[in-house]
Amino acid sequence: MAEFEYPQGFELIAGVDEVGRGPLVGAVVTAAVILDPNNPIDGLTDSKKLSEKKREKLAEEIKQKALAWSLGRAEPEEIDALNILQATMLAMQRAIKNLKIQPHFVLIDGNRIPQLAIPAQAVVKGDSLVAEISAASIIAKVSRDHEMEVLDKQYPQYEFAKHKGYPTKVHLAKLAEFGVLPQHRRSFSPVRKLLENE
Repeated sequence: MAEFEYPQGFELIAGVDEVGRGPLVGAVVTAAVILDPNNPIDGLTDSKKLSEKKREKLAEEIKQKALAWSLGRAEPEEIDALNILQATMLAMQRAIKNLKIQPHFVLIDGNRIPQLAIPAQAVVKGDSLVAEISAASIIAKVSRDHEMEVLDKQYPQYEFAKHKGYPTKVHLAKLAEFGVLPQHRRSFSPVRKLLENE
């Protein structure tokens, strides 16, 4: 990991990241993780740089070794009502609130900070620079991928396990062929256009 200057004087630091801002279906999922300095985890990096197998293994290790971890989410209805940025901020607030130990400081991947009662800092490319954010990105990604696999079993014709809900050619073709599901985000352009044309 590249050098990152941690904020000084804070004991419990949580990392927060989100997965699923781009997909057309399902929740945006966030995770918050407070790592244990006495129980380090090797191989933490941006979840997108890891193979699925490695992510799954690390997710289990994080859950066992972290001082605290939690998930937060915003559902498709909330995304449609608020917009994806505001829904992501809400999901991040929920992840932090769900931690069984409240952190003294929060490091958030990206360039935006949700409204919080505790000090926080946004870190651009934080999932590659900050171990806590990497851990959160792994937990969030594994969790959301599992949700897509469950959805895939309910609606195999959409092939959600393959594209995880992102607007790939396959997903757009299936959407056109089979129509919009309750789990689709209605405010997202490809879905909205289909509904307008019905």
